[in-house]
Amino acid sequence: MSEKHSYRLSYRHAETSDLPDLIAMLADDKLGQLREDTSSPVNPRYQAVLKAILEDPNNELMVVEYNQRIAGMLQLTFIPYLSHTGSWRCLIESVRVHSDFRGRGLGTEFVQWSIERARERQCNLVQLTSDKQRPEALKFYRNLGFVDSHEGFKLKL
Repeated sequence: MSEKHSYRLSYRHAETSDLPDLIAMLADDKLGQLREDTSSPVNPRYQAVLKAILEDPNNELMVVEYNQRIAGMLQLTFIPYLSHTGSWRCLIESVRVHSDFRGRGLGTEFVQWSIERARERQCNLVQLTSDKQRPEALKFYRNLGFVDSHEGFKLKL
C-alpha cells in the first residue's frame, strides 16, 4: 500500500530572481541538458522571454514552493479559439518538479491545481504536449486523465 504524502504547497508567479533555479530544473534530464543554457550569468534570452511572459495577461509562469523552497514550475498559456463555439483553452508546458521532490505526488497536485486555474479562467479544454522520449511523463499524464487523442507536429526553426 502506498503512502499518501501531504504537502503545504504555495503557488506564485515566477520572478526574475527565480531564473537560475527554473533553468536548472529545465536542464535536469537528458533532453533538457541538450537545449538549456545553465551558464552564469543567466543568458539574456531567458530574461527577455520571462519579461514577455510576465507582461502577457494570457501567460503565467508558475512556481510551486514547499517550505519556501522552489519545488516545481510550469507555464500556463490561455488561448482563445474560434472553434468549439468560441472557447478558451489552457496549454500547460514546461512542467518540472525539482529532483529532490520527485515521486512524492507533488507533480500530481501541481497539475491538478493548474486544471482548476484553467476552470477559473473559463477554459473548456486543457491540453499539453510531452516528448515521446519521456515515457514516464506520458504515463503520468494519462494517469491524470489526459488522453493522447491527437498527433502533434513540430517544425524547428
